[in-house]
Amino acid sequence: MSSFQIENQRAVIDIRERVLKGEHPRREIINFVKSAPVGTIFEIHLPHRGEPLIATFQSLGMNAIVNEIEPAHFRLMAIKLNEI
Repeated sequence: MSSFQIENQRAVIDIRERVLKGEHPRREIINFVKSAPVGTIFEIHLPHRGEPLIATFQSLGMNAIVNEIEPAHFRLMAIKLNEI
């Protein structure tokens, strides 16, 4: 299990290597998001767009923005606005 931490209301989570190794840490990320305080900004780095994670965030009432930083490096940004 990864150790996710929040610093100054911002959580930067880089799971590119884990995903490329075949791991699927979506549930771990969602549990972390649920336990984080309202107002936390999540920056999640992925090797692809992460559509299942985006869909899960949306189902929790969060908006998610994805940017392609470079080939095989995507950044998903979301803010926790309400308790989940």
